[in-house]
Amino acid sequence: MRRPGRQAQAFRVHTDRIARVPGASSQSQAGATSPRACAALLLLGLAAAACSDSKSAAEKKATAAPPAPVTVARAEHRAVPLTVTAIGNVQPIESVAVKARIDGQIVRVHVRDGQDVRKGQPLFELDPRYLEAQLKQLEAQEARDRALLTNARSLEQRYVELQGKGFISEEALTQARTGREAAEATVAADRAAVETARVQLSYARIAAPIDGRAGRVNATAGNTVQANDDNALVVINQVAPIYVSFAVPERFLAQIRSFNAQRALTVTARQEGAAAPPVTGKLTFIDNAVDPQTGTIRLHATFANADRQLWPGQFVTTTVTLAEQPNALVIPSQAIQNGPNGPYVFVVKDDQSADLRPVVVERTEGESAVIAKGLTAGETVVTTGQLRVTPGGKVSTKAG
Repeated sequence: MRRPGRQAQAFRVHTDRIARVPGASSQSQAGATSPRACAALLLLGLAAAACSDSKSAAEKKATAAPPAPVTVARAEHRAVPLTVTAIGNVQPIESVAVKARIDGQIVRVHVRDGQDVRKGQPLFELDPRYLEAQLKQLEAQEARDRALLTNARSLEQRYVELQGKGFISEEALTQARTGREAAEATVAADRAAVETARVQLSYARIAAPIDGRAGRVNATAGNTVQANDDNALVVINQVAPIYVSFAVPERFLAQIRSFNAQRALTVTARQEGAAAPPVTGKLTFIDNAVDPQTGTIRLHATFANADRQLWPGQFVTTTVTLAEQPNALVIPSQAIQNGPNGPYVFVVKDDQSADLRPVVVERTEGESAVIAKGLTAGETVVTTGQLRVTPGGKVSTKAG
């Protein structure tokens, strides 16, 4: 049976006080305390108490917090790669600053800004007329000295025959032999001078030393250039294949060397903000010393770069895959929260309440976190909406 509320009790006390007012007639007191009047007053008090109790219940129901809307995911076992990530810089494997090797005037330019060139392809031509004239002069001198050599050899042969018959002395034969040797030396010097002139003439034709892509062409026809000038005529960079150079903390050196000895490690390079997927290459170089100032070791990876996604000077995010960890317990990394006692997650129980659970994170791989302790496979964790969740509070879940 429902007990009368406080308002009914207060109403009853108030009527009792009226009944005990001094000077009231006995008839009035009798009327005030008659059974019918008391019953009416009691019903009125019960009704007021019932209204008050129902209003209080409605207010409590209205002020009760609704379930917090959250996104959830399940902890699961799966294979996770063991990786090392660093910022890398794209570098050409070969870069050549093309310069003139002789003084001269440019008469033809065969290359354009940004053109792809092949090794041996002509780039510039210098005026060759002076060098051609020098070459012809030296060739003529060589021809003259060869004729003198032929005569010296004939003279020596004749002196040999005459000396055998006793017609000339040994000294005359020696002089003839010396003249022939001197003529041979002169011809050899002429041959070397002619070869030098031909090499000099070849410098008038400047060709691409490597396959690659030309940069800005800094000279046009009519310009006079000097040998080995400070300013290059053009710079050619090899862009396919290409290097990515990056440094990782020295604590990873032992693992990298160990796994790289077993097989060539795979390296991926991703451009910041690019829609294209990351490109894949191989680790090809480990520096021979750790940088003592930064505590890092320099690595190089080689990429085929056939589609030219990587460009010299560009910064990319590189990831070296060392190995693959099987059967690792994984949850989305966004489920991890940091508190004063370390990382934790909210675990959703069967009754849709959230339980705050401390965890030990082994490492983070991209968008996944590998959990070493604190969770079991199959448990549901909150991935978004943690700010609305209180320990023990109800949640409204939605799969992420």
